[in-house]
Amino acid sequence: MEKQSIRGFLTMVERDFPEEIVRIGEPVRRELDITSTVFELERAGRSPIVIFERVEGFEMPVVTNLAGNRRLIAAAMGVEPSALATTFRERCRNYRPVERVDRAPWQEVVIEGDALDLTNLPIPVHFAVDAAPYITAGQICARDPETGVDTTGFHRLMLKGHNRLGVSLHSRRRMYEFHRRAEARGEPLPAVVTLGIHPIHYMGSMAYHYPPNVRKYEIIGALFNEPYRVARCGTAELDVPEGAEIVIEGKILNDVREPEGPFSEFTGYASYRSTENVFVAERIQMRSDAMFHSIASGTASDHILISCVAREGEILNSLRRNLPNVIAVHVPTITCGAFMAVIQMRKTAAGQPQQAIMATFGTETYCKCVVVVDEDVDIFNLADVMWAVATRTRADRDLVFVQRAMGAILDPTSDPIDNTLTKVGVDATKPGGADFAERLTIAEEQRARVRRILSASGVSI
Repeated sequence: MEKQSIRGFLTMVERDFPEEIVRIGEPVRRELDITSTVFELERAGRSPIVIFERVEGFEMPVVTNLAGNRRLIAAAMGVEPSALATTFRERCRNYRPVERVDRAPWQEVVIEGDALDLTNLPIPVHFAVDAAPYITAGQICARDPETGVDTTGFHRLMLKGHNRLGVSLHSRRRMYEFHRRAEARGEPLPAVVTLGIHPIHYMGSMAYHYPPNVRKYEIIGALFNEPYRVARCGTAELDVPEGAEIVIEGKILNDVREPEGPFSEFTGYASYRSTENVFVAERIQMRSDAMFHSIASGTASDHILISCVAREGEILNSLRRNLPNVIAVHVPTITCGAFMAVIQMRKTAAGQPQQAIMATFGTETYCKCVVVVDEDVDIFNLADVMWAVATRTRADRDLVFVQRAMGAILDPTSDPIDNTLTKVGVDATKPGGADFAERLTIAEEQRARVRRILSASGVSI
């Protein structure tokens, strides 16, 4: 069980990467301090897991930045960081049936009735613009009222009272459709909010392109390479991860809309857009020593990295169907983990970069800029990518524009009425192929030689 829990992940990191866990013993406020700490560490070039042991006014510790480090996520998957997208792509297609257990550690404490009070949880205020404290690591699980197939995914949750959370289903994907179907029947949508989950669960919940009869839990199990263990919860008997820390049972109300937001979104802007739904909590279950899990909002890697990896895998899966010479895909965190994709390919014919551009736009709605480069360009080094754009792109021939394309509802540049925008593709592959100018290179043997010289001179790099 521990392998599939947040505690199992922390144990692995403490054992193999002890420098990547930071414990804060000083008291901190739940207002701003928690997420601000993550950003200060990122400015210093670090992205460790951070555990806040003393949050003023609360007894429960807060753990954050669980998924902000590509190296740690790769280690949890048992692969090198460069293989994350490929591994995601390959494992996601090998769905694993879930394993249901009778008891789970989160059943140790049960809170309901007048004792239920969400304000007792150390829910952070992430940015000054946020309308209220926000649960950001809450995975909502619900079942399709028509087919009975469940799904799970992230949706921001605004604290509104002792048993009330504002929720935005703005992704317009399965959860949005499940609620629409329940509402059409005049019914609320039974749902459960799960807090404290393994980062591999994050990744599986981000998978988008899969058959409607497949459960997200079956994809998560595929990523773990073993059945995902779940336990039944609530009167709706929804499945919840065995390894969760806190479980909040309730329902998303039908025919009720209330203001929700603004919230500090992944775009780096305050988002005032919302579906304005309402979740009412009916019972809380948790471990006796539960940790509160929070995801740093805004452009923090904790908020973005997993979606980058998932998008890389989804795009790679789509491109490889028709372009086997595509080598790798990178969705950078610094472009909000969504709006730009870099494709590395071994071009064998004219027009292939343009085909890759169109296929990427058709796969990933949020993406609005695609850059295609040759195999000699390091797609994880944006300086190298921009060098290729600057030296290999001919604007009159190599730019592809797609007007009135579907964009992301939270993208501040999308049309406020219909969410469309113009997308651009950049062919930054070498014009003319092998006859193009020769790139300057330094042999690995020479690099090793000068590293030895620098080391002997007391210079560390």
